[in-house]
Amino acid sequence: MAETGAEIGVGLVGYKFMGRAHSTAYRQVRHFFPVDPAPRMRVICGRSESAVRAAADSLGWEEHCTDYRSLLERDDVGLVDICASGEVHREVALAALRAGKHVLCEKPLANTLDEAREMREAAGEAGTVAMVCFNYRRSPAVQLASALVREGRLGEIRHWRAVYLQDWLLDPALPMSWRLRKETAGSGALGDIGSHLVDLAHFLVGPITEVVGLAENFIGERPREGDGAAGTDRVTVDDAAAFLARFASGATGTFEATRLAPGRKAYESFEINGSNGSVVFNLERLNELQVCFADDPADVSGFRTVLVTEPGHPYVGAWWPPGHIVGYEHTFVHTVKDLLDGIGSGRSPAPTFDDGYRCQAVLDAVERSIEDRGWVRV
Repeated sequence: MAETGAEIGVGLVGYKFMGRAHSTAYRQVRHFFPVDPAPRMRVICGRSESAVRAAADSLGWEEHCTDYRSLLERDDVGLVDICASGEVHREVALAALRAGKHVLCEKPLANTLDEAREMREAAGEAGTVAMVCFNYRRSPAVQLASALVREGRLGEIRHWRAVYLQDWLLDPALPMSWRLRKETAGSGALGDIGSHLVDLAHFLVGPITEVVGLAENFIGERPREGDGAAGTDRVTVDDAAAFLARFASGATGTFEATRLAPGRKAYESFEINGSNGSVVFNLERLNELQVCFADDPADVSGFRTVLVTEPGHPYVGAWWPPGHIVGYEHTFVHTVKDLLDGIGSGRSPAPTFDDGYRCQAVLDAVERSIEDRGWVRV
């Protein structure tokens, strides 16, 4: 269903980390990209009246509410953006799709494969645009890596290796949160940050067909949430996960995700090796792509660092002069730009809910492999 007119009203569900990132994107996108429709920040939704009111004031939303269902009744809201914790993705997305709204949903799509399947089917029936926010696809350097693969400049792709390393859970005195409970988060490092690696692998190399994995929880209990709360609660998700993979193309892959790696803040890095070259990306240096071509002369062979800030690089021409780098928040601006283009054309941009389901299928296969202690087909 194509959207006509100059604006589309947005209702945002969630106001913390991801809510702030998405709000920044809606504020900025129309000032740098000629989007049609342009977003109007109508209403932000959250459970706490006082907190969501403060978020509306600070982030630039016209109104606030505490019940997402009120968004679905509003004719001036055409896009529902889901930034809340994983256990509500299915409920809100299904209701929004059935109400005829366009949907942007944070990753991973759901907490279970069954939920993801239901959401995918609902998106197919709704006829509206439905997109998953795997924002790292829209780093200009990742887009350049994709172009090198698509154009065959790396040759036959043989190896993928990727890690996402953080250290924010290193302190055992850090209190419990929704991300540490299976019923709210689905899984730990595997789903939270490992899902990004799976999506990038699908985007850059292709479908994953078989996996074998392991996971570990190192800090089994944490202090209860809330000022003055006594006692501890059990952590029910993994602290770290790793798995091997086979791709449909014949390439091999390795994946590792942890939130207990001292010194690593957002070290999301991948390397692709082909028969004629390699590329390396590191989120902590997101404006750079390391590139190597096997047919370079021997005296200058090896990796070179490309600063991905030229006007011809993906998305970059809308921003600053060469060398003036873009940041983490710009990946969300680019995501929202493509989402709005999709709404204008009536076509869901990738990653679609189909893509989100395929990612969830890999995460599910890894969990089954860990339980069965062997290879599992996706």
